[in-house]
Amino acid sequence: MNKIWSIHESTSPVIATAIHNGHNLRQEVAELLALSNADRLREEDPFTAEWTAVSGTRIVALHSRFEVDLNRPRDRAVYVSPEDAWGLKVWKSEPSEDMIARSLEAYDAFYSEVMKVLKNAEQRFGHFVVLDIHSYNHVREGPDGSAADPELNPEINIGTGTMERDRWAPLIDRFISDLRSFDFHGRHLDVRENVRFRGGNFPRWIHERFPETGCALAVEMKKFFMDEWTGKPDPVYMKAIYEALTSTLPGITEELSKLR
Repeated sequence: MNKIWSIHESTSPVIATAIHNGHNLRQEVAELLALSNADRLREEDPFTAEWTAVSGTRIVALHSRFEVDLNRPRDRAVYVSPEDAWGLKVWKSEPSEDMIARSLEAYDAFYSEVMKVLKNAEQRFGHFVVLDIHSYNHVREGPDGSAADPELNPEINIGTGTMERDRWAPLIDRFISDLRSFDFHGRHLDVRENVRFRGGNFPRWIHERFPETGCALAVEMKKFFMDEWTGKPDPVYMKAIYEALTSTLPGITEELSKLR
C-alpha cells in the first residue's frame, strides 16, 4: 500500500497538519470518480500544506478527501452518496466493497502513524499542540455570486468543540489573541471561535486519546486568500497568513511551559 500522506518529525511540541490538502487519487478511484478536477479542488483544502511549514513537525495528506476523508469517522470516511459530499454526485457507479476497503486500509494506516508521532511528542515534551489547518468555501453561488455573510463566516475559525476547553483555555485564548493582534497589511484578521466549525473527527480522536496532554486546534481559513472557482491563490495573502500563524508560536510555547 502506498502512503497517502507525508510526515516530517522534528523536536517541536507543535505539530502542524493539512489533512485535506491532497489532490491525488489512486487509479481505481480516479477511473470511477464522476467529479471534474475543478469540482474536486473546490472542496479540497489546497495550499494548506504550505502553512504547515510553521512547524518542524508536519503531517500532510497527499491524496484527496474524495478517496478517503481523514477528518471523518471511519464509517463515514468514504463518501458514498451525495449526502456525504455537499450534494455532489461523486461516483459514476457505486464503489465496490473491495475498493472502499482499500481506502479504509489507508485511513487506518494514517491514524496508526499519527499515533506514533503524537506519542513521541507526549514522551518528549509532556504536552503538545496540533494545528489542524483547513480552509473553507464562502462563495458557493458561483464565480460571480455573493460571498457568504461575514458575520457567520470569520476569516479564521478556531474550532475547539472536541476538547475539554477549561483545561486549555489559557492556550486557546492566547492563540486567538495573538492571531487577532497580528498586523495583516494594516488591519487585523477576523478570528473567532466555533462560529462556522467546531472541529472534526481528527481533533476529536486526538483529544480522546490524549485528554490530558494533547490540544488540537482546528484552524479553518476562509478562502479569502484565493479564488475558490479558479483555484488561484493570492501569494501576498498566503505569505501573510503564514506569518500570522508563525507569530503564535512563542505564545503557544509559553503556555505549554506553564503546564509542565
